[in-house]
Amino acid sequence: MKLVAGNSNKKLSLAISKYLKIPLADCEITRFADDEVYVEIHENVRGEDVFIIQPTSYPVNDHLMELLVIVDALKRSSARRITAVIPYFGYARQDRKSAPRSPISAKLVANLITISGANRVLTLDLHAGQIQGFFDIPTDNLTAAPVIVRDIKSHYNIENLTIVSPDVGGVVRARNVARRLGVPLAIVDKRRPKAGVSEVMNIIGDVDGQSCILIDDMVDSGGTLVNAAEAILKAGAKEVSAFITHGVLSKGAAERIAGSKLKELVVTNSIEETKAVERAKNIRIMNIADLIGEAIARTSSEQSVSSLFD
Repeated sequence: MKLVAGNSNKKLSLAISKYLKIPLADCEITRFADDEVYVEIHENVRGEDVFIIQPTSYPVNDHLMELLVIVDALKRSSARRITAVIPYFGYARQDRKSAPRSPISAKLVANLITISGANRVLTLDLHAGQIQGFFDIPTDNLTAAPVIVRDIKSHYNIENLTIVSPDVGGVVRARNVARRLGVPLAIVDKRRPKAGVSEVMNIIGDVDGQSCILIDDMVDSGGTLVNAAEAILKAGAKEVSAFITHGVLSKGAAERIAGSKLKELVVTNSIEETKAVERAKNIRIMNIADLIGEAIARTSSEQSVSSLFD
């Protein structure tokens, strides 16, 4: 097995390398003067089972292009199998035609990864499960739920705890966590007038006197989380925290979260944290490297990955 790290999240790549006790392959990723990506693998990969660790986070297009060029370099170096490990899959929110004459960009990106030469994909908490079907190669969609549940049990009293989905679309994900914890579920009913703007309408379920935890796959601008937390507190909740898999946290999101009524926002290290995230006192990073590392080990040895989540 060989591990190749792109530039998007070196900290996560090193943590996965440490878990697997396998060093990262010697790989040079540079730019020409006009910002063209150049990749050169400095060790033999012929006949190897190679895993490329590269979340396609900000800047999304640069990191996606890096991934595609690395895959091509490995394919031309006669790697036996190439697995794209994409902890955060960029463009996942564009998974359907949301308006006339609009693209389905998640499908386009899936096609690019497949055509570049990847043999399989390993990803984490896709924005929509059906994106798995966009790939014509085997795709494993891991879930952070077991890690989230362990963290909640170690940091929170589940006696008076309610899991909350910030919208109707995330109910399945939130219900999975609530079931594992054996606690009730509530739902925030919101209407989104336009992209990036959310208006909370009401709370479905009883949150009065409860400690509430919002569960979602990603947080970008933070507006939905902040509005949901305020609505839940108005409905009588004692406190509100949030566990989100992917902390996109673009532009002023970290500052918005820091100044909100959220007790705590916990995100995984699927996306490398920015300086603004490090400064925010109520944002905590949860390690997902061991889960991804174990999935890589099982994939390489042809063992079951789904049994990780039983």
